[in-house]
Amino acid sequence: MNVVLSTLNAKFIHTNLAIRCLKSYAEPEFSIELSEYTIKDPEMNIVADLFAKKPDILGFSCYIWNIEETIKVIDLFKKISPDTKIILGGPEVSYDVPYWLNRLTNVDFIVVGEGEETFKQLLTALSGQLPIEEVNGIAYQNEQKPVIHPQTNKLDLRTLPSPFRFEEDKKNLSKRIVYIETSRGCPFRCQFCLSSIEVGVRYFDREAIKEEIRYLMENGAKIIKFVDRTFNISRSYAMEMFEFLISEHLPGTVFQFEITADIMRPEVIQYLNDHAPKGLFRFEIGVQSTNDETNELVMRKQNWEKLKRTVTMVKNGQKIDQHLDLIAGLPQEDYTSFRKTFNDVFEMRPEELQLGFLKMLRGTGLRINAAKHDYIYMDHAPYEIVGNNLLSFEDIVRIKHVEDVLEKYWNDHRMDLTVDYLTEKCFDTPFDFFQAFGTYWEQQGWARIGHQLEDLFKRLHSFLIAHQVPHLDIVESLMKKDYLLNQKFKPRKLWWETKDKDTYKEIYQKLLADPSIAGAGFAELNLHQKDLHKHTILEKSLVAEEDGKCSPSFLMAYYNPKDGKPVLFEFTA
Repeated sequence: MNVVLSTLNAKFIHTNLAIRCLKSYAEPEFSIELSEYTIKDPEMNIVADLFAKKPDILGFSCYIWNIEETIKVIDLFKKISPDTKIILGGPEVSYDVPYWLNRLTNVDFIVVGEGEETFKQLLTALSGQLPIEEVNGIAYQNEQKPVIHPQTNKLDLRTLPSPFRFEEDKKNLSKRIVYIETSRGCPFRCQFCLSSIEVGVRYFDREAIKEEIRYLMENGAKIIKFVDRTFNISRSYAMEMFEFLISEHLPGTVFQFEITADIMRPEVIQYLNDHAPKGLFRFEIGVQSTNDETNELVMRKQNWEKLKRTVTMVKNGQKIDQHLDLIAGLPQEDYTSFRKTFNDVFEMRPEELQLGFLKMLRGTGLRINAAKHDYIYMDHAPYEIVGNNLLSFEDIVRIKHVEDVLEKYWNDHRMDLTVDYLTEKCFDTPFDFFQAFGTYWEQQGWARIGHQLEDLFKRLHSFLIAHQVPHLDIVESLMKKDYLLNQKFKPRKLWWETKDKDTYKEIYQKLLADPSIAGAGFAELNLHQKDLHKHTILEKSLVAEEDGKCSPSFLMAYYNPKDGKPVLFEFTA
């Protein structure tokens, strides 16, 4: 049999761990070809490529982000290759199985749940070596009636073969994110998450995992992301892995983890602050909500004070970037409550704050009990809510305005100085700034057009004027600093109009005569007239005084011709 396993990734840089696990477990009895695409690839291109491989059996790994695109590919493929057996697996089709069997008439089998052993048994059955009735964990239609064979025992993860040693993967290890799992399952029961359904946590062999990581690094892997639902559920295990990664990492490698922040001990964080190289680790932390009633309703245990302690300690250590997640639309969280949640989390200034919207995933407790909170949600993936008994569709649309500008103006770190000042000095709360700006952004139609860096500054400036923001002169100075600091080389054009050119000529002459005017650091550059004009930008600015007032100053940005990195000097003259 010619067997092909495929999936549609969200982006090119992603890789699918699941199909590699299936391939490694099925070998050597079955030879399997892997073929990955993205959800942005044209349907016809995917089908043509798969058809050229002439598969007898074609499998797809399915998730909420690719299921609808995958269905289109399957339906077209079956038209031109009706005899090919189509098999689906993955979290998106493992729940509400009768629904999928009824809807997906071009699918022959669904692998339900953990797939390695099931998929291999199914291949054995399809090759005529095993009755289909003896295959556990599959579903199919028989005379238009759904047949579901339940899963049996869970696999012993310590015995699974490596999914990383395929020769064809080596060439892409440095170009893509490599996903690795050291455990399966989750100890928590959050009712919006599929991980709450599987009881208990099982671990892979620790030493085998370390060997896999060594192999991946030696073959060029740069970003390795652990997919464990709670990497630090075992403190001793997490510490052992942190110590291993710190001692044996190769330069340029980054490791990403999903951690539960409120169970992380201070001594573990202190160890990382003391020993981890800057940039080696990245933490993803699901906060979701700071509303205690909301967390209780979704069976989510969270100690907010301990979570804050962890995030603050990590941030103060300046070694590890943190990505914090929020979910809008959870039970008992109305617009006002979500505003508070946002402000609670933004106060900690995480490197990234991801604002997402509740998705009613098949199989989760929240979807099963959706009527209790009058949830309205999309019929098809991603099943995002459009309202409930406390959060109207209008509220959700407003929060989406916040999401848009939050990504551009905070998560991308183009204007840290400006946003800090605006959220602290010019608006009642950070949420109010992002909400007002996000709504203005939408009203101008900017969400539907592209932008360059200069556009982002011009659009913010337009909003500040329209909103009559106080201390605009201070904000403009901060925006200039942010703009100059975010250039890799001296910019050819500025987003603001330069005035007083005669004054600038005079200042340049003063700097040539006495460079110490701009400070000792500037004087040490020892710039001649040609370099001064070629590699610097001079602008008016404001210097903040201790009493809160500001005095006029000049801002000099020097762009080193060797690396292009800017250095700012602020001075009076």
